[in-house]
Amino acid sequence: MEFEEVLTVHVQLEKTTELKSDDGDSVIMISFKGNATGKYFEGEILEGGIDTQIIGKLGDRHTLSARYMLEGKDYTGETCKMYIENNGNANSKLEDALFITSPKIITNSKALSYWNDLVLVGKGLPTETGLDIKIYKAI
Repeated sequence: MEFEEVLTVHVQLEKTTELKSDDGDSVIMISFKGNATGKYFEGEILEGGIDTQIIGKLGDRHTLSARYMLEGKDYTGETCKMYIENNGNANSKLEDALFITSPKIITNSKALSYWNDLVLVGKGLPTETGLDIKIYKAI
Protein backbone atom coordinates (compact mmCIF):
# COMPACT_ATOMS: atom_id res chain seq x y z
CA MET A 1 0.00 0.00 0.00
CA GLU A 2 1.29 3.46 -0.86
CA PHE A 3 0.74 6.65 1.13
CA GLU A 4 0.65 10.34 0.30
CA GLU A 5 1.62 12.95 2.87
CA VAL A 6 -1.32 15.35 3.20
CA LEU A 7 -0.21 17.57 6.08
CA THR A 8 2.68 18.24 8.45
CA VAL A 9 1.91 19.78 11.82
CA HIS A 10 4.93 21.53 13.35
CA VAL A 11 4.47 21.34 17.14
CA GLN A 12 6.24 23.58 19.66
CA LEU A 13 5.77 22.31 23.21
CA GLU A 14 4.77 24.78 25.92
CA LYS A 15 3.51 24.15 29.47
CA THR A 16 3.42 20.70 31.13
CA THR A 17 1.07 19.64 33.94
CA GLU A 18 1.58 16.28 35.65
CA LEU A 19 -0.41 14.04 38.01
CA LYS A 20 1.01 10.96 39.75
CA SER A 21 -1.28 8.42 41.38
CA ASP A 22 -0.44 6.50 44.55
CA ASP A 23 -0.17 3.27 42.56
CA GLY A 24 2.51 4.65 40.20
CA ASP A 25 0.54 5.59 37.11
CA SER A 26 0.81 9.17 35.91
CA VAL A 27 -0.74 11.56 33.42
CA ILE A 28 1.06 14.39 31.65
CA MET A 29 -0.80 17.14 29.80
CA ILE A 30 1.30 19.28 27.46
CA SER A 31 -0.02 22.46 25.86
CA PHE A 32 1.46 23.36 22.49
CA LYS A 33 1.40 25.84 19.63
CA GLY A 34 2.66 25.72 16.07
CA ASN A 35 1.54 25.59 12.48
CA ALA A 36 0.72 23.21 9.66
CA THR A 37 2.08 23.06 6.13
CA GLY A 38 1.29 21.01 3.06
CA LYS A 39 0.08 21.23 -0.50
CA TYR A 40 -3.58 21.05 0.58
CA PHE A 41 -3.67 23.29 3.68
CA GLU A 42 -1.53 25.80 5.58
CA GLY A 43 -2.45 27.37 8.89
CA GLU A 44 -1.77 28.05 12.56
CA ILE A 45 -2.65 25.98 15.62
CA LEU A 46 -5.24 27.92 17.64
CA GLU A 47 -4.88 28.36 21.39
CA GLY A 48 -5.95 25.31 23.38
CA GLY A 49 -3.91 22.53 21.74
CA ILE A 50 -3.25 19.82 24.31
CA ASP A 51 -1.48 16.46 24.29
CA THR A 52 -2.35 13.99 27.04
CA GLN A 53 -0.06 11.06 27.82
CA ILE A 54 -0.87 8.24 30.23
CA ILE A 55 2.25 6.60 31.65
CA GLY A 56 2.24 3.24 33.40
CA LYS A 57 4.04 2.22 36.58
CA LEU A 58 7.07 1.02 34.62
CA GLY A 59 7.40 4.27 32.66
CA ASP A 60 5.77 2.96 29.50
CA ARG A 61 3.60 5.52 27.71
CA HIS A 62 0.33 3.71 27.09
CA THR A 63 -1.70 6.40 25.43
CA LEU A 64 -1.02 9.57 23.47
CA SER A 65 -3.97 11.79 22.64
CA ALA A 66 -3.64 15.25 21.10
CA ARG A 67 -6.55 17.54 20.25
CA TYR A 68 -6.23 20.87 18.52
CA MET A 69 -7.75 23.22 15.98
CA LEU A 70 -6.06 24.92 13.05
CA GLU A 71 -7.10 28.01 11.11
CA GLY A 72 -5.71 28.80 7.68
CA LYS A 73 -6.31 28.38 3.97
CA ASP A 74 -6.93 25.33 1.84
CA TYR A 75 -5.32 24.84 -1.57
CA THR A 76 -8.12 26.81 -3.28
CA GLY A 77 -7.30 29.87 -1.18
CA GLU A 78 -10.45 29.63 0.96
CA THR A 79 -10.18 30.38 4.68
CA CYS A 80 -11.16 27.37 6.79
CA LYS A 81 -10.67 25.60 10.10
CA MET A 82 -9.57 22.07 10.81
CA TYR A 83 -9.96 20.02 14.01
CA ILE A 84 -7.52 17.17 14.55
CA GLU A 85 -7.78 14.42 17.15
CA ASN A 86 -4.60 12.38 17.04
CA ASN A 87 -4.52 9.18 19.11
CA GLY A 88 -1.69 6.71 19.37
CA ASN A 89 0.53 4.55 21.47
CA ALA A 90 4.17 5.44 22.18
CA ASN A 91 5.06 1.76 21.88
CA SER A 92 4.04 1.80 18.18
CA LYS A 93 7.11 2.80 16.19
CA LEU A 94 8.01 2.76 12.51
CA GLU A 95 11.39 3.56 10.97
CA ASP A 96 12.48 6.99 12.27
CA ALA A 97 9.17 7.80 14.00
CA LEU A 98 8.92 8.26 17.78
CA PHE A 99 5.33 6.97 17.58
CA ILE A 100 2.51 6.17 15.16
CA THR A 101 -0.98 7.69 15.46
CA SER A 102 -4.47 7.47 13.99
CA PRO A 103 -5.53 11.05 13.22
CA LYS A 104 -9.17 12.05 12.75
CA ILE A 105 -9.72 15.32 10.85
CA ILE A 106 -12.89 17.39 10.68
CA THR A 107 -12.83 20.48 8.48
CA ASN A 108 -15.26 23.08 7.15
CA SER A 109 -13.25 23.38 3.92
CA LYS A 110 -15.50 22.53 0.96
CA ALA A 111 -12.47 21.44 -1.09
CA LEU A 112 -11.18 19.17 1.70
CA SER A 113 -14.52 17.91 3.02
CA TYR A 114 -13.62 14.36 1.94
CA TRP A 115 -10.90 14.44 4.66
CA ASN A 116 -13.74 14.13 7.20
CA ASP A 117 -14.10 10.46 6.14
CA LEU A 118 -10.48 9.49 5.47
CA VAL A 119 -8.59 6.84 7.39
CA LEU A 120 -5.26 8.49 8.14
CA VAL A 121 -1.90 7.53 9.63
CA GLY A 122 0.42 9.88 11.51
CA LYS A 123 4.12 9.70 12.37
CA GLY A 124 5.69 11.71 15.19
CA LEU A 125 9.20 12.85 14.26
CA PRO A 126 11.63 14.78 16.50
CA THR A 127 12.77 18.28 15.44
CA GLU A 128 15.06 20.89 16.98
CA THR A 129 12.06 22.93 18.22
CA GLY A 130 9.63 20.15 19.21
CA LEU A 131 8.23 17.58 16.85
CA ASP A 132 6.52 17.19 13.50
CA ILE A 133 3.40 15.13 13.01
CA LYS A 134 3.31 13.95 9.41
CA ILE A 135 -0.17 12.84 8.35
CA TYR A 136 -0.68 10.42 5.45
CA LYS A 137 -3.60 9.00 3.47
CA ALA A 138 -3.56 5.75 1.53
CA ILE A 139 -3.50 6.14 -2.28
